Amino acid sequence: MKKLIAGGLLLAAALPLAAQAQSAKPTVVLVHGAFADSSSWNGVITILERDGYTVVAAANPLRGVRADADAVRGLVDSIPGPVVLVGHSYGGSVISEAAEGAPNVKALVYVAAFAPEAGETALGLTGKFPGSTLPPTLAPPVKLASGGNDLYILQARFHDQFAADVPATEARLMAAGQRPIAEAALGEASTAPAWKHVPSWFVYGDKDRNIPPAALAFMADRAKSRDTVVVKGASHVVMVSHAATVAGLIEKAATAR
Repeated sequence: MKKLIAGGLLLAAALPLAAQAQSAKPTVVLVHGAFADSSSWNGVITILERDGYTVVAAANPLRGVRADADAVRGLVDSIPGPVVLVGHSYGGSVISEAAEGAPNVKALVYVAAFAPEAGETALGLTGKFPGSTLPPTLAPPVKLASGGNDLYILQARFHDQFAADVPATEARLMAAGQRPIAEAALGEASTAPAWKHVPSWFVYGDKDRNIPPAALAFMADRAKSRDTVVVKGASHVVMVSHAATVAGLIEKAATAR
């Protein structure tokens, strides 16, 4: 089929291309949190890619909220088309900052994650409600040449504290490969909560021992979450133990209008 316009010829084949551009699936950018790394998203990535999504698991530096957000924002800015930005744990603080002013971020998904208001810190939000058992499971701080400390979870305590619903063999590998976070990052105040104007979705486990479930519920409610999924019995790494549930919520955010 052809259509004449002002003496020129416009092929109808151009119309499907435009329609395809409008219906293209957003890219999903996954941001890990403290004591984890990008491999913690492997199960979620497998499902999303099977369902036709392009996925990038960002390497979160875990040095400080603003610096980490700048690193993630650079990645987001390099991606053409819409982006669903997903953060786990401390990564929630990072995506909240990185999405501020990013025109291509269409949705935020918080996976057992912080969604801080301006001026709030990860430490402050964790202590706002009782229930976190993280402090006594931390290893002795590792001093940094540049000043300050890096924090790890003791490998012997990692399974029970961080990943209680993950098989012990897998949790052991996670413990050995954990990424440390700069102690200062947990006390750095957030400045720009993008969840105030970017639609958000939340998922977390009711057996989270790092961030109290009450704190997670408080943040989801405050952000006016489009959908909040609470997974019974799930630990802090709900994306590892319940990858299908987390991937399903991400896809729901990706297809929402």
